Amino acid sequence: MSMAGKTKEKERVSTSASDGEDYMVKLDGKKVKLTNLDKPYWPDEKITKGDLIYYYTTIHPYILPYLVNRPQNLKRNPDGIRDEGFYQKDAGDEAPSWVKSVSIHAESTGKDVEYIVCNDQATLTYLNNLGCIELNPWNSTVKHLDKPDYMVLDIDPPDDESFDRVVEIALAIKEVMDSMEAPCYCKTSGATGLHVYVPLGARYTYETVRPFAKAIAEYVAEKHPDIATTERSLSERKGKVYVDYLQNSRGQTLAAPYSARPVPGARVSTPLQWPELKHGISPKDFTIRTVPKRLDKLGDLFEGVLKERIDLEKCLEILQGKEKQAETDE
Repeated sequence: MSMAGKTKEKERVSTSASDGEDYMVKLDGKKVKLTNLDKPYWPDEKITKGDLIYYYTTIHPYILPYLVNRPQNLKRNPDGIRDEGFYQKDAGDEAPSWVKSVSIHAESTGKDVEYIVCNDQATLTYLNNLGCIELNPWNSTVKHLDKPDYMVLDIDPPDDESFDRVVEIALAIKEVMDSMEAPCYCKTSGATGLHVYVPLGARYTYETVRPFAKAIAEYVAEKHPDIATTERSLSERKGKVYVDYLQNSRGQTLAAPYSARPVPGARVSTPLQWPELKHGISPKDFTIRTVPKRLDKLGDLFEGVLKERIDLEKCLEILQGKEKQAETDE
């Protein structure tokens, strides 16, 4: 069945054939052109551009809350994962008039950039058709650009064989946050690592959040010196898991929850229940073929990230107490 047929059958989206392989779909009262739907995006898995768009059509109610009102740093792979792709921040002149954008001054270049803001399914589908396999939103919204909604720790293994160590470090972060009675949430990166999110509720600035993220990362790395490090330089990591706190700056982005990734296997950045996080779990288990059924069964495991918030001052006080106690014990 064609992509247009699938969409019409499951989502009741109005479609009409255009020229050749192109289709026009009507979403949110807007017409979105879909092109080259049979193009192989994951050739080995026989997954096409149309399959990717169908995935996002199916799960759009789950991913949109993590995209709404957030500037998007577009990563485009219009020829699939075997194409290196390119990054695009500016919306460009080709975007339809109904695609929302926000102008943000870039200090690095001294110029204003028109970032696309993905507030509805039509825009999501438009971005997918551009070749945006993954969606990369800011940590903050246009309402509070300097105040992130969450803090992120990105746990990155030295190789594909080290995921069990990534799991151990994620659980170590969870243990620290539990000791502060502060919630945190975990998802696969969709590539080889894990992301731990701590809800903030746009209460603190990046300048306040980043030192806290650094303190958590360094504390965990010091507690697990054999397997973890905060060394940014690859040559200095010495085969250890990298606990990255540097994503907590204005303009930094990570793959959104439920975002597909341009990597082999058509993996998806997938929220996890903490009890699922144990040796043997693999990012390869979560793909555009498996995640929709998982969502039907479990719903959105990440919704607390946008609903809860920690008391950062209280958490920092507890962490400082832990650090002092560790120094005394030495």
